[in-house]
Amino acid sequence: MKQTQQWRKLDGTRIVRPIEDEIRSVLVREKEAGHELKVCIGTDSQVKGEDIDFATVIVFIRKGKGGFMYIADRTVRKKMSVKERMLMEVAASVDTAYRLTRLFTRYGVDMEVHADINTNPSFKSNDALKEAMGYILGMGFAFRAKPHAFASSSCANKMVQ
Repeated sequence: MKQTQQWRKLDGTRIVRPIEDEIRSVLVREKEAGHELKVCIGTDSQVKGEDIDFATVIVFIRKGKGGFMYIADRTVRKKMSVKERMLMEVAASVDTAYRLTRLFTRYGVDMEVHADINTNPSFKSNDALKEAMGYILGMGFAFRAKPHAFASSSCANKMVQ
């Protein structure tokens, strides 16, 4: 799954520079505007025939003043179990979080990694919950699963439909 990602804004504007540079300028701009930020990173996927579409989002929440997000899409052609797909989603989110964590720490921005995994054992995605939670927490990130994982289950979900 390691590949160069093409990031864009919600309005479709492509990000032509490295995402780290884009996020650094966003953090400077938002801090100068006096906004208190929180960031949530999540990934969702959708099986479409032989392909699986993935979307990873970086959601910025301006406390009390709305938010905005960045999106990276990719398609994988591979048969996989629900558990494997859930763990690929988590890996994409963790990879993005890892690339950006130093910036968020430097600018004092709290970050969470959201997993589109149901905490109810009757759902198939729950099979991946323990591994996903261990991976995310083991990397030192705050973890959220459904129903509190809006970055993956709402924002990224809308990008892969």
